Amino acid sequence: MLLSRRFREGIVAGDITLAFRRWKRPRVKAGTQMRTPSGIVVIDRVEVISHDDVTDEDARVAGFDSRDALFRVLDGGRRGGRQAEGEVHRIELHYGGPDPRVALREDADLSDGDRAEIDARLTRLDSAIRSGPWTRDVLELIAKRPATLAEDLAASRGEERLPFKRRVRHLKELGLTESLEAGYRLSPRGRAYLRLDGPES
Repeated sequence: MLLSRRFREGIVAGDITLAFRRWKRPRVKAGTQMRTPSGIVVIDRVEVISHDDVTDEDARVAGFDSRDALFRVLDGGRRGGRQAEGEVHRIELHYGGPDPRVALREDADLSDGDRAEIDARLTRLDSAIRSGPWTRDVLELIAKRPATLAEDLAASRGEERLPFKRRVRHLKELGLTESLEAGYRLSPRGRAYLRLDGPES
């Protein structure tokens, strides 16, 4: 479930507490915590409702000026009375706080215990891939080529884009990398780890 910057900012401010989507089946459920560039968005309730159940007040709480404005977006600007596919889902949500990975990636003061934990996590990631260790190579590649498209980084390793992006996502979970508008860069934590990793770093 994608949320544009405008809607994310409204959720963080507490002004937006509803969202509406047309789905053939629910794509989120109550209790889901979505990570977004603005922080964590928590899904409180998801229900299927009829078109007529949506009020102007619902639309305003969802970030729209009116019910008509909401349905122009929800129905994709369809004309001639054509019905958009999928049922209307009403989604109650709220801001759940900042993404904990943000604080983690800014933490560059690595203790011996921190370094040992990162070593262990990277070793597990390496051992899960039949082709062999990859984590150090990918970290060094991002360090050398920040803000480079994932497709180009993947090609330099002879990989497809999507598998490469999945690998980088694992490194992001450890706070070692961060995404840019194009490509990635090492986080302060990632740079500290590489400097500490080995006598010649």
